[in-house]
Amino acid sequence: MKTQGQNRLTTVGLILLGIIAFIGLNSFIIITPGEAGVLSILGKAQDGALLEGFHWKPPFVSTVDVYDVTVQKFEVPAQSSTKDLQELSASFAINFRLDPTQVVEIRRKQGTLQNIVSKIIAPQTQESFKIAAARRTVEEAITKRDELKQDFDVALGERLEKYGILVLDTSVVDLTFSTEFSKAVEEKQIAEQQAQRAVYVAQEAEQEAEANVNRAKGQAEAQRLLRETLTPELLQKQAIEKWDGKFPTVMGGNNTLPLINLDAARLPAK
Repeated sequence: MKTQGQNRLTTVGLILLGIIAFIGLNSFIIITPGEAGVLSILGKAQDGALLEGFHWKPPFVSTVDVYDVTVQKFEVPAQSSTKDLQELSASFAINFRLDPTQVVEIRRKQGTLQNIVSKIIAPQTQESFKIAAARRTVEEAITKRDELKQDFDVALGERLEKYGILVLDTSVVDLTFSTEFSKAVEEKQIAEQQAQRAVYVAQEAEQEAEANVNRAKGQAEAQRLLRETLTPELLQKQAIEKWDGKFPTVMGGNNTLPLINLDAARLPAK
């Protein structure tokens, strides 16, 4: 009997130790770096976020929701109209993290991270893009893309900060335009190329005309100089230099030699 009693006591003792251990394990939580917790007792979120470290909590009647407060990245699409009423579509890669000190309010109002993205970040991205796009024309959105992003960043940061969401960086993954605008841009480029070609042809024609004038002036000047330098003696000399010493077999009606009028007294005696 004594042995059975001791066995019961041992069993009860082990059960009590097990209960104590179970209660002990459910009486604390460890929050690791990059996390923040929200303590709820009987379903009610308690004030004060649980930051990294060791924390006590009531066993059985409490739960802790742990949030990742490291950098998160989501790609969010957005559409808007520009100042000149052109459709503009974009896709933004948004890097953000949750403010650890605000996770209690986030838990009360938004709940999970998926809810934060779909119910807060996505619609606020859309509204911020509308603000940035409406300030400029579609051409300015292309040529001043950095300014468009800067306006978007300011608008988005101000809107998300009040929800405990800290925007760290954004980038424009894609920026597309309506089919009509793309066609208009293509037609404009073709027209500009044709205009540049017409200017080139006109310049080429002008240069050719100027060259012709210069050539004509040069020829006229050459002829003038030639007329001034040509004398009967020079013509006679050139004719003698080119003469091969033979007289033509056919003479003119007046029996004179063409072009050359030689003085017989100067001819060598035979």
